[in-house]
Amino acid sequence: MVTSTEFRSAETNTADTEIAITSARGLGSKYAVELIGTFFLVFTVGAAIRSGNQLAPLAIGAVLMVMIYAGGHLSGGHYNPAVTLAVLVRRRIEFRDAVRYWVAQLVAGLLAALVVRYVVDPARTATTSTLTLTGHTLGAAFAVELLFTFALCYVMLNVATSKSHPDNSFYGLAIGFTVVAGAFAVGAISGGAFNPAVTLGAAVMGVFAWPTLWVYFVAQLLAAAGAGAVFLALNPDDE
Repeated sequence: MVTSTEFRSAETNTADTEIAITSARGLGSKYAVELIGTFFLVFTVGAAIRSGNQLAPLAIGAVLMVMIYAGGHLSGGHYNPAVTLAVLVRRRIEFRDAVRYWVAQLVAGLLAALVVRYVVDPARTATTSTLTLTGHTLGAAFAVELLFTFALCYVMLNVATSKSHPDNSFYGLAIGFTVVAGAFAVGAISGGAFNPAVTLGAAVMGVFAWPTLWVYFVAQLLAAAGAGAVFLALNPDDE
């Protein structure tokens, strides 16, 4: 015979189990969204550049915008390890979650690069040479990657995480056009990555040279941490 106490205990255990399952599904959805969004971003970057499309910056900004609108309500729509770092510094994501975001984003970048190498036939499209950096060009690439990664993270934090803009409808457009502006402005200098997942994918696709990837990673991560710190300094009450 089951007592009332045992029955209530069973109900509690069942409820706890259902909550745990729901929570796990929610977490899984976040990582899946980050993987999908980052995949399409890096794929668009690679396909547009390797095919020699002159409107590559618009295509890249547009796909980032629509993927943010598609998945922003689930994961925040980072699709960029630098953005995740900025959000971590801004204290809107736990470190454990940030690490999982980074894994999903980098894996997506690698997968997208492999797909681009398969589907874009170099013999039938524009020839793209590997971007090599030495001397002044190395410093210039560092500077522009630092500036526009900062701009991207700074815009994202202000339009997508600030309590002054709850449930706004313009955040995807603002973030996407930041990338468009950066790609047009400095794409010829650094390739306009502003994103470690894009940087890694571009190296796998042969767009960036492996020995100089550290320039991109250092600039992008410094910019992300700086953007997070600046946001906190300018918005001390927005926690």
